[in-house]
Amino acid sequence: METSTKPVDRPARVTDADGFTPVRVKQVIRETIDAVSLVLDIPEPAKDQFLYLAGQFVTLEATIDGTRHRRCYSMSSSPAVELDLRITVKRDRDGLVSNWINDTVSVGDELHIAPPEGRFVLTPTDRDVVTFAGGSGITPVFSLVHSALAATTRKARLFYANRDLESVIFRDALAKLTDVHAGRFEVHHHLDDHDGIVSPQRIADFIAGTTHTSTDYYVCGPAPFMDTVEQVLLDAGIPRRQLHLERFTVAAIPAPDPDNPVVTEKVTIELDRQTVTVPYRAGNTLLQTARLAGLKAPSSCETGSCGTCMAQVVDGCARMHNNDALDDDEVADGWVVTCQALPTSRTVRVVYE
Repeated sequence: METSTKPVDRPARVTDADGFTPVRVKQVIRETIDAVSLVLDIPEPAKDQFLYLAGQFVTLEATIDGTRHRRCYSMSSSPAVELDLRITVKRDRDGLVSNWINDTVSVGDELHIAPPEGRFVLTPTDRDVVTFAGGSGITPVFSLVHSALAATTRKARLFYANRDLESVIFRDALAKLTDVHAGRFEVHHHLDDHDGIVSPQRIADFIAGTTHTSTDYYVCGPAPFMDTVEQVLLDAGIPRRQLHLERFTVAAIPAPDPDNPVVTEKVTIELDRQTVTVPYRAGNTLLQTARLAGLKAPSSCETGSCGTCMAQVVDGCARMHNNDALDDDEVADGWVVTCQALPTSRTVRVVYE
């Protein structure tokens, strides 16, 4: 663990025009050989902007080799327990920013982050919590579980899948939680090198005996893992309103719908008191269309998970490839996450909040 014994000099600037705040890295904790936690020192004037709920994330902007990149990283800290904000980042084979963080970021470095966002949070109920995490998906799940145990009387269970024992992030911290909250929290570790790939039966066995009407379910991890868990839970009759998913894998834009041959010609976008109408370029999402029109459209995760880019289609229609941010009522009212929305009518009019 790398940490600083000297007071950290706070940046003179607070928040830039894009909403990013410069913060210093206060502490670096090597969680596993391929995962690191960064404790961030939030400037005093910006502290209120960075109050967060367990399960939320921040968007980090990094300049690497002269190019700016934005990525979302969930808080692994618990707002009910810790004063400092902590993110945990796992190395990824194709993860440019994640690997840069693991390889180069050290105490005292300046990072730029935007305020917390996300809807993968504890519901305001007294329902127990059953969670599923795969690999680095433990990051928001750990925050959720820690907060539920510290700030409520809810019971919690965790099914945590990893490649092998050395890949288990927060192994000691989870063991401590099971000791401190004996009878309220249990962890089931699934190791692929010993147990094989997670199967539907493993998930079904884990939830056997659970009273579904008094339980909320939270799932985060690689797409195949999440798909398996989600299907088992739905097959078990769990209402969708009690099933919470956090996906941060970029979804591919689908091919045109053969059952809907309508060609979109124009898109009108209202944003920040501007109204712009532009020709539509086939295959572009509404977010990409807004950017090409020169508009500074809000966005963050760009996977349909956070809801930052949501806008309302007030004329025409669009379809979303992925939506983990909006509920059915919002979709029925014409709201879309523009990063995942493709127009499906000859003309479309979109209004940002």
